[in-house]
Amino acid sequence: MPAFRRIVWVVLDSVGIGAMPDAAEYGDPPGSDTLGNIARLRPLRLPNFARLGLGNIRPIVGVPAAASPSGAFGRCALASPGKDTTTGHWEMVGIHLAKPFPLYPQGFPPEIMEPFERAIGRRTLGNYAASGTEIMQALGEEHVRTGSPIVYTSADSVFQIAAHEDVIPLAELYRICEIARGLLGGVHEVGRVIARPFTGAPGSFKRTANRHDYAVPPPEGMLLDRLTERNVEVVSVGKISDVYLGRGIAHAHKTKSNADGMEKTLLALRESPDAGLIFVNLVDFDSLFGHRNDVEGYARALEEADAWVPRLEAALAPGDVVLFTADHGCDPTTPSTDHSREYVPVLACGRGVCAGVDVGTRRSLADLGQTVAENFGAAIAKGESLLAQITAGKPDARGFVTGTPVAADFRGRPRPPLSARGRCDGPEDPSPAPPDGRERVG
Repeated sequence: MPAFRRIVWVVLDSVGIGAMPDAAEYGDPPGSDTLGNIARLRPLRLPNFARLGLGNIRPIVGVPAAASPSGAFGRCALASPGKDTTTGHWEMVGIHLAKPFPLYPQGFPPEIMEPFERAIGRRTLGNYAASGTEIMQALGEEHVRTGSPIVYTSADSVFQIAAHEDVIPLAELYRICEIARGLLGGVHEVGRVIARPFTGAPGSFKRTANRHDYAVPPPEGMLLDRLTERNVEVVSVGKISDVYLGRGIAHAHKTKSNADGMEKTLLALRESPDAGLIFVNLVDFDSLFGHRNDVEGYARALEEADAWVPRLEAALAPGDVVLFTADHGCDPTTPSTDHSREYVPVLACGRGVCAGVDVGTRRSLADLGQTVAENFGAAIAKGESLLAQITAGKPDARGFVTGTPVAADFRGRPRPPLSARGRCDGPEDPSPAPPDGRERVG
């Protein structure tokens, strides 16, 4: 029988928690630290994430370490080369890349652009690395006049196509993106082709919510394939369905914003009692604020997500668990507008989670996928499950972690004793934590 009946896995897109040791090799500015730098420049009010253990992962200005965290906590490294959506999300489901997806900082070469323009019957504008909002304002008027779609990339492996919805209707834009996806294979197989529709007039162009991602098909045997084999229903919220091309997903909820995604997560909890996994991506942190170096907007988005946590917890049924994490960083405080290669936080909460467990520094995001897989009696190719640690406070194979019960839940109600909780049956006296300065590796 699964330890958890349902798992709600929430990806706080780009909410990194400090640079990985190899960040400079990926072109990151020194000191990239999405959460830490935002908190240093703009005081954050994150009481709910703090009580789950966010401040126990590492010091964050204004986010104190909880004396008795009500969740399990830790952080994950990225094992794959890269720092983009596809790399991070693929790793979550058990896929480690042997090499990163190709990048085009100087724009796409003629062997890509010439056949693409012939296939769509249009000339293109742009073809350089740029901020999406900036290139839309710079070339939008010419696009409206000529009907030529705007092609651009970034520091990530993406082929992005922007078009005004009144000039190139959505169906045509999506068709153009499908053509690009079909052409971008072999050595030019970018991680994603992205439709970037917008509306408005010159000087006030604005993106719409009709973005669509065309990802590379994940290799067979990833987590969602394994769950399908075991008849575990998966419901997605946000861009998750796009990232995995809908594979293994029974129901997909598209979203217009973080707020919409949070509401649709609650809807999925109400309407999908038989779902095993509710897989959520909240993308505004990255797309609206990280890439635009909007510190205030990013901070507000974090606080809005924090304020939602009690509603999410209240919606959980017995046997439900929430896993919070991210896929990479995107520090809005540095000169760069690109993703950053960072550790990402791990927080787990729910009635079956043994509170106070430090799961340490995990070697891969695949550890979370392996946790989900093990819960439902499956296994994926990469990752080490932390299921035993978060359900019973048991040490892992390296003997590092033991959980500590706390006296009350998020509503202040007394928690039952360990023996009554069933899934926190480790010793009542916590073992000493590893000495200060010792690297905990899960």
